Amino acid sequence: MQTRPGVGVGVVMTHNGKVLLGKRLSDHGGGTWCFQGGHLELHESWEDAARREVEEETGLSVGKLHFSTVTNDLFDSGKHYITIFLIAEYIGGEPRVCEPDKNECWEWFPWDALPSPLFLPTQNFVKSGCSPFLSG
Repeated sequence: MQTRPGVGVGVVMTHNGKVLLGKRLSDHGGGTWCFQGGHLELHESWEDAARREVEEETGLSVGKLHFSTVTNDLFDSGKHYITIFLIAEYIGGEPRVCEPDKNECWEWFPWDALPSPLFLPTQNFVKSGCSPFLSG
């Protein structure tokens, strides 16, 4: 049983006005759509975690990364995560399913036409009002 929140890193990859989302297969959020991401490992920077997760999940590399927001994700299952979101510069290539036990597919979606249902951290990112297309 979880006694403290876990820390996740969410990576919002953008390209041609679209964001990359994967359809989850795991028990935790199965059937929902999410950004790339996963757990922050001990002594790992947010940026290193983001790069590692994107490569592990999609086979893609990312360019520049910048911080966007943090969400407080309280799941109905009792799990609790703090998710640190980074916006990632797309530098090329086609995403592929590198972890077929975790994701069914990767697809690009317009920001104003996201699929449903969204994974809770992805929902909370959207609800926060953050946009991956606003430069700061």
